[in-house]
Amino acid sequence: MENQQILMLIIYTTFFCFIPTSSTITPNQSLKYHETLVSSAGTFEAGFFDFENSRRQYFGIWYKDISPRIIVWVANRNVPAQNSTALLKLTHQGDIVILDGSGGRVWSSNSSKTAVKPVLQLLDSGNLVVKDGESSDNFLWESFDYPGDTFLAGMKLKSDFVTGPYQYLTSWRDNDDPAEGEFSYMIDTKGFPQQVTTHGTTILYSTGPWNGYLFSGVSWERMHRFLNFSFEFTNKGISYGYETLNSSVLTRTMLKLNLRGATERFLWSNQRQSWDIVNNHPTDQCEYFATCGVNSICNVNNLPICECLQGFTPKFQAKWDSHDWSGGCVRKTKLSCDNGDWFKEYTGIKLPETSSSWFDRSLSLQECETLCLRNCSCTAYANSDIRDGGSGCLLWFHDIVDMRTHNDQGQEIHTRLPFSERGNFISISILCLFVRFS
Repeated sequence: MENQQILMLIIYTTFFCFIPTSSTITPNQSLKYHETLVSSAGTFEAGFFDFENSRRQYFGIWYKDISPRIIVWVANRNVPAQNSTALLKLTHQGDIVILDGSGGRVWSSNSSKTAVKPVLQLLDSGNLVVKDGESSDNFLWESFDYPGDTFLAGMKLKSDFVTGPYQYLTSWRDNDDPAEGEFSYMIDTKGFPQQVTTHGTTILYSTGPWNGYLFSGVSWERMHRFLNFSFEFTNKGISYGYETLNSSVLTRTMLKLNLRGATERFLWSNQRQSWDIVNNHPTDQCEYFATCGVNSICNVNNLPICECLQGFTPKFQAKWDSHDWSGGCVRKTKLSCDNGDWFKEYTGIKLPETSSSWFDRSLSLQECETLCLRNCSCTAYANSDIRDGGSGCLLWFHDIVDMRTHNDQGQEIHTRLPFSERGNFISISILCLFVRFS
């Protein structure tokens, strides 16, 4: 009798503690609390989770065997199941559904494509996909198309100009609430594409336009040591992503948008068994959007950090002197809009915001200058791509906003000035030479 009870206990424990280690499920299978999917190399794990003292159930993806657990994606982030008996199933049509304890549908993938033999699989990239057949590479649905607050290697932030879908990161609402929060990390497609982080509809900060390597305000040389970035820009849409340069060594990397709207790029250190922050924004006051107002330049190494561009003066001098730079700067002298105008070159710059810019990626820098001179509203120009000596034309019109000195390398921009400022520039140059050699 005692042996029979022990046998029954073993059977009971095995049945209720069984946790699937497969990376796939089919329509004949389901996942419930304490059961998980594990990617084939054991990098990622997917399953239900909750927060302390909460009955809310979420289905998410996290890095396996890393503590504390970091959730990188949540399916039902805005609609949690309210009990611990939630269930995830794959329908015969290829839809992923989450059911609550009463069988009510809490969340569905709502795929627009129908599968013949659907399979749900967690990939080693952290991408949860529905395939048509076990060996198929034809994804009918994938979690990478629905980003949360985490940007993983292999994921793409995309904008389709034809059909409209627009993919971007959104912060969590709170540490124990993954619902969509107030901050977004996105590619702004108005004008020339730039990366911005917004608070609601307001730009909080920008890392600038794409320059051929990375976004203008980012240390692209440092990032390219271990990551390979891609940016596809056509008349149909935009796609931006990254991959690790050596995936066999570097397998865990991510960019997180936190609750305060800051972004942090992490790399996992096997040696220290911890996450290293290799890049974060904002890093200083100059990164906050339009800190110095219009027609100015921000430099954290100066005191004060804000300075009007050459040819400009503070709009409100008293406020400017008290370090209220929000009014920005205005021209001392109007542009002549003829051959008397010229351009001042600034180097080592994070380019200004580009939402109202114009561009042509086939023009040379000389052609760019000529185009700018022909339009009286054009106030600055630069190369749109700095690779291989520079190419392409990027034009700014009217006020220049959110320009700063780069923390690392930066690039060149040419700002337009009237003829009267050329005289001032020459006089200053001659004075400097006189002082130098006297």
